[in-house]
Amino acid sequence: MQPCSLCAQDGGTVVLQDDLLRVVLVDEAGLPGFVRVIVNAHLKEMSDLDAAARSRLMQVVLAAEEALREVFAPVKMNLASLGNAVPHVHWHVIPRFADDAFYPQPIWGTRQRDTPPNVLAGRRALLPTLQQRLKERIGRL
Repeated sequence: MQPCSLCAQDGGTVVLQDDLLRVVLVDEAGLPGFVRVIVNAHLKEMSDLDAAARSRLMQVVLAAEEALREVFAPVKMNLASLGNAVPHVHWHVIPRFADDAFYPQPIWGTRQRDTPPNVLAGRRALLPTLQQRLKERIGRL
């Protein structure tokens, strides 16, 4: 059995962390703003969390969505908790744009186009603002 990648590594650049979870920026060059909310303990299913932990996790996921919407103004937000490839409770919070490489497909789907480099650079320039908004919104919870 393979070791769990989300237990062995942070899963991205850690923006916030507490005893329950961590919020990370995922290093996906073509998808600036891709955030993961990862439960620190190795748990496979949402129902493995108690009610208070589930509530806290979802509050953080929604706060991350709000911060992303505020900073990036995407055409759509994607929230996903799959765990087929990595059976560890985590949520993907992904801003989507009509010009992103996969839109309207899921980010794990077939590439539709190349996003212009200047557009990606402009979105990457917003990452420090996103980090600040994440800290502000999640810090209020």
